[in-house]
Order: sequence, then structure tokens, then C-alpha cells
Amino acid sequence: MSLILITTDYLKPGDPVDVYLKEQGHETVHAPLRGRRDPDELVRLLDGVEGALIANEPMTAGVLAAAPALKAVVRSGVGYDSVDVAAASELGILVSNLPGINANAVAEFTMGAILAASRRLVELASGVAAGGWPRTDGHELRGSTLGLIGFGAAARAVVPLARAFGMTVLCRTAVEPGPGLPATDVEFVDLGTLLTRSDVVSIHTALTPATRHLIDAGALRLMKPGALLVNTARGAIVDENALAAAVRDGVIAGAALDVCEVEPLPADSVLRGVQGITVYSHMAGQTVEARAAAGREAAVELVNALSGRPAFRVNDPSAHRFRVTPDDPAGRTRAAR
Repeated sequence: MSLILITTDYLKPGDPVDVYLKEQGHETVHAPLRGRRDPDELVRLLDGVEGALIANEPMTAGVLAAAPALKAVVRSGVGYDSVDVAAASELGILVSNLPGINANAVAEFTMGAILAASRRLVELASGVAAGGWPRTDGHELRGSTLGLIGFGAAARAVVPLARAFGMTVLCRTAVEPGPGLPATDVEFVDLGTLLTRSDVVSIHTALTPATRHLIDAGALRLMKPGALLVNTARGAIVDENALAAAVRDGVIAGAALDVCEVEPLPADSVLRGVQGITVYSHMAGQTVEARAAAGREAAVELVNALSGRPAFRVNDPSAHRFRVTPDDPAGRTRAAR
């Protein structure tokens, strides 16, 4: 039996995920993350824990080092930048994510955010709620160009939706796009070309040292004055100071952000009070259907990881000695630390 810490906020004691983990012989502790958590508190929660099922819990090198029983961490979503994967590898801790688990949800949210920004829906509804009757017009999507930065599962799911609205789709990706789409559906271009040609730029790439502040003042100046920026990936890919200034000064028309550099959005954030910028609460991938799928698959992955057989590991067990001793069909056994 392993002790499992669950911090994903929509997973609760007695739910199907909890029942499944207990049926597999494990004990669960729930400590939902809502906002920010002190690292010392997280270390206390990890005392004796062998498996952790997390959302955006900051699993830093210091936290991981202070959790000697920890064997496996599973992120109940796609991005895993909150986990120090290199430190986890050195400590013998398996790390997994769930690639593509919420792609449909993110794609639909992306199109919703684009529609809301293009037709100024938030502005209009807020005006009516405040007692007014605003008559500001917006823009149609048909005939416009959407630029996708990144081409993972969510970005690929956006393509047919955008095409259904009559949009031309460009994409900048650092990886080979591979087969699966008609050549006429997406045009692959460099970042500069994408920024200058797109009416809407939507970010779907991972946060890495190379993509941190990828959209900075220089990138924003390449965009059309009437262009919109949408970010459902990671907040730090956008330089928020540069974005706030660009929208305020009319360099671009506006932005719809589901993610920020610091979440929840601080009271003194530069994004607050800028007309044309709408900030959502990191909910692009959070639908009833996506949550159910993510919870179920995360639990299965964690059980498999604790047995040394993860399906979606993001660190390489061939490079380190892991705390988990997998049953390797090829006959190679990793010694536990």
C-alpha cells in the first residue's frame, strides 16, 4: 500500500478517482490547491507520501529533496513546468503528464475566447450589467487569419473549428508537424511571418527557457494593429508588461488570456484595468468531460507509475536509478534508491 497525496482541486474524497485508488490498495490524502501554497506546507503534506497526483503544484527541487518517500508524480493535465523534472530524475522520482487529455476542451475555449474578443462580448455584457446599452460593433472571423504558435493536440483540435468559421490557419512549430492534415488546412511558417500575417495569434506551445517571454515587445510590434492575442498555454510565454503597454498604446487591439505569470492574478497586475485585455481563470481545459477523463487517466497512470510501468513519463528512467523498481519485460531492472 502506498500513501497518495491528491492536490488537484476538483478531485474529492469518495469520488470515482478516490474509490479506484483505494481499490488498488492505496491510501489517499486530499489537500486541494486553490491559489498559492507555502513550500513548507507542501513538504509537510508530502511526509510519507509515495505518489502525488497534482495540478499546478510547485514541485521544486527543494520540495522534492525534502520528500524522501516520494516515488512518482503525475500531473493531471498536459503542462508540467511546475515540476523540476531534472531534480526529480536525479532523486529517482518518476514524473508523468497526460498529453492531449483536454485538447477538445482547450480548442473549444480557444474559439470561444476568439469569438468573445472579436465581437467584444465581455465588454457588451458588462456594459448592460452596469446599466448601459453599448452598441460597439466587432469583427467577423470569416476571411481572417489565425496563427497558431505550437502544434500539439490542442492546437490541432483548433484547426477544424477555425476552418469551419472560414479562417485561414497558419502555424509555427518547432517540431515536425507530421501527417494527418490536408496540406490546404494549415500553412507552416516562421514566427515572424505568422505574427505579421495573422489577425488572431493563439499560443499553444510549452513553457521552456526558449519560449519564456517569446511574445515580447518586439514580437507584439510585428502584429497588425487590429490583431488579437489569445493565450491558453502558460502565462510566462507572454511578457505581460509589454502586452499591457501594447494594448494600451494601440499596437494591437487586445488579448484574451486564460493564463498569467502569477495565478491567481495579483491585485496589482499590469493586466488589470487595460481596456481590451480580458483575463480568465485558467479554465480552458476544465470541462466536466475533461475533468472526468483527466482524473481517471491520472489515477491509472499513478498506479502504473508506482509499479514502475508509467505510460506517459516525461523523464528518462534509462539515465537514472529510480526509487521504483519496474517490471521490465525486456529483463532490465532499475534498482530502487
